[in-house]
Amino acid sequence: MYAARLTDHGGPDVIDRIETDRPEPAHDELLLEVGSAGVNPVDTYFRDGSYEPVSLPFTPGVDVAGTVVAVGGDVEGFETGDRVFGTGIGNMSFQGGYAEYATIPTDRVVHLPDDVDTTQAGAAGVVAVTAWRALIGHAGLEPAEYCLVHGGSGGVGHAAVQIAQAVSARVITTADPSYHDRLRDLGADTVLDYRRDDLADAVLEASDGGVDVILDHRLDDYLQFDADVAATSARVVGIGENSPDPGFTNDGAARSKDVNYQFMSMFNTPDLRVPLRGVAHLMNTGKLSIEIADSYTLEDAGEAQRAVLEDSFLGKLVIEP
Repeated sequence: MYAARLTDHGGPDVIDRIETDRPEPAHDELLLEVGSAGVNPVDTYFRDGSYEPVSLPFTPGVDVAGTVVAVGGDVEGFETGDRVFGTGIGNMSFQGGYAEYATIPTDRVVHLPDDVDTTQAGAAGVVAVTAWRALIGHAGLEPAEYCLVHGGSGGVGHAAVQIAQAVSARVITTADPSYHDRLRDLGADTVLDYRRDDLADAVLEASDGGVDVILDHRLDDYLQFDADVAATSARVVGIGENSPDPGFTNDGAARSKDVNYQFMSMFNTPDLRVPLRGVAHLMNTGKLSIEIADSYTLEDAGEAQRAVLEDSFLGKLVIEP
């Protein structure tokens, strides 16, 4: 089989398409013929050494969707021919989805409904589970509440907009104007240019004076902003990369409103199958669509990793072996 693999840490050019042996599933694993694998910023951290793999060579790609072609000896509930999707994030021995075949533990995959597109499913894992855990698990978002999603055009952002809409929240998001119409199509009630000088006033106007739930991927930029636009007892969930210096210029705004701040990482998800099943249901009922901005071959995996960090697009990039 062929895989896009790195033998050393470095820039995107360290990823090469190589021919290698097809893996065998361990006792608790599935062997998948890969249909698609999402391209996530976390994949680039394994490549550059920020998150060091257990051993090199290493195949990136924490997200995957495909068809089961073999099952481990202790596996129950799956059989050859099943379509599945999931994410290997949190399992440091997972050799990823940038390959024609990949093995994955059964506690990180669920069945894929017949009508759900494999390409979308391969891109869903990290972004949709993150959005689900943030809004449903941590924030407890309820119908009719105002929900602010910073960066609605991003992978997590555009999934969060749809998940919030699916629970009948009133969704406010920020994005470049070129993405506003599509985000409204995906369920946002209000879409604002994140660069506008009066953004806080615009959010307060759109939320009748304060937002109940905020999903924030850039706390170093928006920690004070979140406090300023929050309603009383608002819940702010922080995700994304490490913030170099998050801090308040006036924490009185947060204290006076009893704002609750929750920081989260997908690595701490108790059982990935729970949010994955929720995501599968939303995709199957048409309430969640993972937007595919571009698709790459194994030969172009390095370019895909460059693009995920440097280019502007709505949704997700995928590798299709």
